[in-house]
This record gives sequence, C-alpha cells and structure tokens, in this order.
Amino acid sequence: MSGIGYADPPYPGQSKRHYGDHPDYAGEVDHRELLYRLDREYDGWCLHTSAPALPELLTTVHLHGFKNVRVMAWVKPFAAFKRNVSVAYAWEPVLVKPARKPEVTGRMVMRDWFAESITMKRGLTGAKPERVCHWLFEVMGCAPDDELVDLYPGSGAVSRAWETWRTSLLVHGGAA
Repeated sequence: MSGIGYADPPYPGQSKRHYGDHPDYAGEVDHRELLYRLDREYDGWCLHTSAPALPELLTTVHLHGFKNVRVMAWVKPFAAFKRNVSVAYAWEPVLVKPARKPEVTGRMVMRDWFAESITMKRGLTGAKPERVCHWLFEVMGCAPDDELVDLYPGSGAVSRAWETWRTSLLVHGGAA
C-alpha cells in the first residue's frame, strides 16, 4: 500500500479570483512548497498547474533533485476561451511522480497526454473530469489498496473518481 497525494490547487495567482473565500483555498498556494510537501509525504503524487507556472516548477524539480518526475498534458478539446486572450489555454500540465512503475494492463492506452473536455457546472472552476483522474491514477501506478489524499477536495470530484476507479478494479478484476 502506498500513499498517493493528489494536488489540484488553484493556478498561481488565481485563488482569490476564481475561488473567493472557499474554505479549501485560504489564499494563494505556494506551489514550490507544495512540491516539497508532496515529495516528502507521499510515495506517488500529481500536481496540476498552469503553462505559465511550469518553468518555475520545473526549475524547482531540477534544482532540488526530485526523482522520477514527468510532465503530463491534459489536452482540452473543449476549453473555456477568454476574451482578449489570442491563444487559448487548452491544455494543463500535470507533474507526476509514480508510486510504482505503471503496469501495462490493457485498461487504458497510457500516453503522457490525455484528451478530455473540461467539466461544466460542477460547483467550482477547474473541477476535474473523472476520466482525467482515472488516467492519472494509472500513470501514477496506483493500486486499489493505496491511500489517496486529495489535498484540495473542492467539489469532491477527485475522491469520487478514486472510488469509481478502485471499485471498477476490485469488482471487475482490473477493467477500469
């Protein structure tokens, strides 16, 4: 059994704008400190972030010698387009450190990217689609008996996805 950290905090500089006084987001998140915490406390983890924040986070990963961290891409065929933003942000980088080597099982073709549209009307901006979570559980090498800690539970989508993923593996013998 491994401890899995799932971090989907507000993008740097966006907490107050999108989440106001939501209790799970008490002010801005220090993403560098969050990286240190993830690496210290969990066997495997993922951190959703933004393309503008990626260079600083990758510098932190490099300078502090984090091992086995990869950048994955959640590609959004349908994304929110912003007024006066000429190039849409239609992908989200996700830093991943697997808990163990992912198994080739046939449940899912594992790529370093996954295409899935954003969720709509799920209670919070940025609520993750279930299939994105399932993909990340697979690339992190998660097992059904692992303990998942959703560090920013927000809408509860990640915890619900964890339960559907685990249940599918336990009930159907690995068919997620």
